[in-house]
Amino acid sequence: MTFAATILTLYPEMFPGPLGVSLASRARDEGKWSLDTVQIRDFAADKHRTVDDTPAGGGAGMVLRADVLAAAIDHARAAHPDCPVMAMTPRGRPLTQARVRELAAGPGVIVLCGRFEGFDERIFAGRAVEEVSVGDIVLSGGEPAAIMLLDACIRLLPGVMGAASSGAEESFENGLLEYPHYTRPQEWEGRTIPEVLRSGDHAKIAAWRERQSEIDTRLRRPDLWERHEGARVQSASGAQAKKKD
Repeated sequence: MTFAATILTLYPEMFPGPLGVSLASRARDEGKWSLDTVQIRDFAADKHRTVDDTPAGGGAGMVLRADVLAAAIDHARAAHPDCPVMAMTPRGRPLTQARVRELAAGPGVIVLCGRFEGFDERIFAGRAVEEVSVGDIVLSGGEPAAIMLLDACIRLLPGVMGAASSGAEESFENGLLEYPHYTRPQEWEGRTIPEVLRSGDHAKIAAWRERQSEIDTRLRRPDLWERHEGARVQSASGAQAKKKD
């Protein structure tokens, strides 16, 4: 099955961008995923192809019109009715690796890229659109965020990465940051590779990596660590309750 990516944007020329090189490009050439860009401006109703207007209530900037956006979304959905529509916006729910895996396992995704001050809020009431954020930052448009989303999905498609385990032993896959990595030379500027990684003892190596993953997560991302600990306690409680039955 080909993963179908459809981008609704005012700047189709920004694609494939980084997705046109390396793994993503090769996977596209092999038919593992497809890319279609849709110019939002094509769905404007006036001769000037107007896609935005001033904010109701006043204020700076311009807002993308709901009627134009709806027409573009309807067009994309007609071609890919089973693909979810995702709008890239700082107001959205943070994108997670778990959500990326869900998307990568599906038929594809329709990505709506915002510009200016954002979207007319009525588009989210009038159409089933999932609002997604890639971080607590503001970009000039949704296109870079869309590329991030697609890259995260494409690399998980079957056959894209060389080793099947490459996508499993990474940050966020188990709720933690990934453990640190080392390679040759064995010594660099007086710093050596940890002894345990040179021991050949796979059990000790696995234990060390797990411990380092926990330490780094606790120090660098206390929010992730708190969620991980909460999930672990809940899981243990569930297991104990089941055992008592």
